[in-house]
Amino acid sequence: MSFANKTRVIVLVAILGVAAVGSAVLVTQFLPSDSSGDSIKLTILTNAGVMIEADGLRIYIDPYDIPSTYATLPADAVLITHPHGDHYNSTIIDMLQKEGTVNIMPSNMTAEVALHEATGVEPGDTVMVGDISITAFYMYTTAPEGFDPSHPKEANWTSYIIDINGFTIFHAGDSKNITEYNQLTGTIDVALLPLGPGCQSMAGIEVVDAIDKLQPRYFIPIHTTDLSAELFIQAYEDEILEVAPDCDPFWLEHFTSYIFDL
Repeated sequence: MSFANKTRVIVLVAILGVAAVGSAVLVTQFLPSDSSGDSIKLTILTNAGVMIEADGLRIYIDPYDIPSTYATLPADAVLITHPHGDHYNSTIIDMLQKEGTVNIMPSNMTAEVALHEATGVEPGDTVMVGDISITAFYMYTTAPEGFDPSHPKEANWTSYIIDINGFTIFHAGDSKNITEYNQLTGTIDVALLPLGPGCQSMAGIEVVDAIDKLQPRYFIPIHTTDLSAELFIQAYEDEILEVAPDCDPFWLEHFTSYIFDL
């Protein structure tokens, strides 16, 4: 069965701030954030953290270690890829809450889903937050024979595809290069792929191979330091352009932003 055919849609309807009983529908209210309807503002946070502001909404992915001043920029949605401590931080999630915040995380994270009254998802599930479509995708890593992977496939942890008026941002979590990326070829505008965890000097060929599969319009490294991100782009830009000539690879310092015009 293809990924597209197994998609389950969980609708979050923007109306009146009342939760519906039964079915997979949550009725909530979304308050506007500072973003234009014809642009998307993407901010790189620490580790794999990202903030996306678009369509009047603010979405965080894996917010981990951010200043308390971000409490003045509360979330319309918080997406968590998996429960490792450098991706899931309950204190930060609580800090970003406001009335109507939607928390989304893998169904496997049962205790965390309950704690944050979150929507639990598995690869193939789509959640609508306002007019923004958020689809959970596969997120796992492999290990040499005889060793257990740190991100087992059977956990059904998730990466995310955020579709904003047809502009797609893919946050890979901790996955660098997996077979399922072939299902996304040519559908991603911005690929956020990790250089870590682990030895980042070993990530190069994995990331290039992932970009070869995805064929994104832009690539921005995450899960890394500013210096490592800069050095990675310098070292691998030519190889990236060889496999994906229409891709624009670049890096952003932590807590800096880039605006994509729609």
